[in-house]
Amino acid sequence: MPAIELRNISNFICRNINLKIVDGEFMVLLGPTGAGKTTLLNIVSGLIEYEGSILFDGVSIDRIPVNRRHVGYLLQDLALFPHLDVASNITYGLKMQKRCVHEIETKLNEMLYLMNIADLARRYPSNLSGGERQRVALARALAPSPQVLLLDEPMSNLDPMTKEKILGEFKNIQQKRRITTIYVTHDQDEAISLGDRVSVLNEGRIEQTDTPDELFYNPRTEFLARFLGAKNRVRAQHLKIKVKTA
Repeated sequence: MPAIELRNISNFICRNINLKIVDGEFMVLLGPTGAGKTTLLNIVSGLIEYEGSILFDGVSIDRIPVNRRHVGYLLQDLALFPHLDVASNITYGLKMQKRCVHEIETKLNEMLYLMNIADLARRYPSNLSGGERQRVALARALAPSPQVLLLDEPMSNLDPMTKEKILGEFKNIQQKRRITTIYVTHDQDEAISLGDRVSVLNEGRIEQTDTPDELFYNPRTEFLARFLGAKNRVRAQHLKIKVKTA
């Protein structure tokens, strides 16, 4: 799976964003509503125009269309096709790529087993619970074996118990498959539990990118301290530094 580098990415929301994501890393984009998180996902996927450059393993993908970027994208509303059953939803991307029948069948069985949804194969989305729909949507995103997986607040409509269970399952899958992943959320608990590193966005800019512990214990800006809930903030004025030498 590729390392990703964003160089000076800008558009109508994002402002000169620079970010490096290592091979197989789980990167979380955290921030308030309107910070530019989803816009950045759309830029990486190739859905919207941008200035700057995106590199996969050091090679620019700026001129590569969205259908050839080998990116899996799980939308916030999941976007399952209501007229297709679970099996057909999962294999949709494979059929669009004109994979052979044997490969499609093999991959379908693999995804059904991986997500523990084999008994749901002939059901339709309207007959699934929220957690079941979530598993189907993730299986559909993983089925074409994407090099990069993008997820836009996929757990936002789940109850806390179901969310916790699926988050644990998904993290295990990501670690086993070493898929380079960018995950958008405004939920700090999700960011802490999932992210190898977390990049906090505010008004189209990156405030800080670091491990969850480093972000929470050593925020570099006042916005970060407020956003992450730091209670000990003291107003101060820098007056003078005096250094004594022996």
